Amino acid sequence: MYKHILVPLDGSDLAECVLPQVEMLSKECRGAPQITLIRVVTPLKLYGGFDFGGVPEYISPEQIQRLEDDARNNAEIYLDGQVKRLKTDGLTVEARVVFGLASESLTEYAEQNGVDLIVIATHGRSGIREWFWGSVAERILKTSKIPILMVRPNGCGIKQPKK
Repeated sequence: MYKHILVPLDGSDLAECVLPQVEMLSKECRGAPQITLIRVVTPLKLYGGFDFGGVPEYISPEQIQRLEDDARNNAEIYLDGQVKRLKTDGLTVEARVVFGLASESLTEYAEQNGVDLIVIATHGRSGIREWFWGSVAERILKTSKIPILMVRPNGCGIKQPKK
């Protein structure tokens, strides 16, 4: 059924709560699908000087590069641990780290790499907070042409914080 499943992870328990569903789903598919665990690292500076995240001007380009390299290395170490966790069940798993804005980078990666299912956790928030900030899962749902399985924290045994 599915040949390539993309699983965005950000290091949180919420994001990781989808992993048991991914394991179960992949075992049910004919011919074990490729699972790609992906983490998006947002650059500190985007598009020729646009400041993202309030990067102070006194941080040199070299320091920014070092911080971004550290973020990439930390993301790779984190994903390698998750890959090892899933490979113990005999699954075909790879890790990818990409730079950019989360929802755009994930949608682009999925479309360019033959992904046929995205499995992502969502807080399931609504109201003004969601309208103003949005969520990565919601933006992917609105922009992706690829089927998406969204898992709410209650489905993972994670208690959602009270509003």
